[in-house]
Amino acid sequence: MATEKTTDTNGKYKHPQLASSPFGVEMIGIGSCVPDSVVTNDDIATLVETSNDWIVTRTGIEERRVVSGDLGVADLAIGAAREALLSAGIDGSEIDFIICATSTPDTIYPATSCQVQNAIGAKNAAGFDMALACTGFAMGLVIAQQFIRTGMRKKVLVIGADVHSHYTDWTDRNTCILFGDGAGAAILSATEGTDYFHANDLHLDGSKGMELTLYTNTENCPLVDPKTPVNTYVYMNGREVFKFAVGVVPESIRLVLDQADMTMDDVDYVILHQANIRIMQAMSEKLGIPEEKLIVNLQRYGNTSAATIPIALNEAVLSGRIKPGDKLVTCGFGAGLAWVSNVFTWTHVDQRLPEDLKAKVSKNLEKVK
Repeated sequence: MATEKTTDTNGKYKHPQLASSPFGVEMIGIGSCVPDSVVTNDDIATLVETSNDWIVTRTGIEERRVVSGDLGVADLAIGAAREALLSAGIDGSEIDFIICATSTPDTIYPATSCQVQNAIGAKNAAGFDMALACTGFAMGLVIAQQFIRTGMRKKVLVIGADVHSHYTDWTDRNTCILFGDGAGAAILSATEGTDYFHANDLHLDGSKGMELTLYTNTENCPLVDPKTPVNTYVYMNGREVFKFAVGVVPESIRLVLDQADMTMDDVDYVILHQANIRIMQAMSEKLGIPEEKLIVNLQRYGNTSAATIPIALNEAVLSGRIKPGDKLVTCGFGAGLAWVSNVFTWTHVDQRLPEDLKAKVSKNLEKVK
């Protein structure tokens, strides 16, 4: 499976795509899980000096979900994985690889992927966790494709799950208004020949990594000098993160569409990382994305980090908005700084849909297969 180094129309380097593979890839399931506890903007106004209007105007967020009691990342990841299995209509034993993108695990070890593997009965699965914050799920889709195209695995579960409420300074109105907790999961499967994942574009810029940070709370051995204390809450330079996202994401989406030999006119829906409505609007204007093509749900969940894209995709599929044959662009971006764009065709009739809606969207399969 040779790769070829190519350039775009402006002579810029394009990431190589697999030139040939006996296996294609499609997404056959999607699911999500969020906590029951809702925190509204009015609730936050009891903690810091702010208001519902102030938050909505600057972020687009109206409420978010947060974990309560002993509920953790693994619980949400397991819930999302089970929903994805129901969506696909398969048993957990059919999953043979698990990628869990989380930057806020309950335990460093065992990995969250190990806890999911046990809970869903994926007795034949290997896997790992990865920490890439808001870009994690989109990168997980890229990694899953490679395992499938090489023939190493047939069905890969990709999870994005984060609980930032445990790492939020609830006295800082610049950050506590932004984040919510949640998980989303997708199942990618091998196909014979036809590939429904058309292109990916992926980048890192570690030179700006300190603009968005979350330190771990660790101490040195008592026999040596102690570490300098650090703030263990989320820190974000909002102005710089905004400039970064609006600067690089539109170019990444243009590049990935060019790799797929597509234009925005060919795209049915765009699902951006649900970070901030102002960021999403600025990107849409740069790319000329019509409002009806942009899927937005951050008003109900806030920024759930690695979970935003699959949560939004899951809702759009369950509502019947996304149907087989629809061409989708997803883009995750954030801490690292990192950004990843994907282009793929949705091919699946979700098995959780009511029978009348299932029959309706099934008609679209003829356009695809």
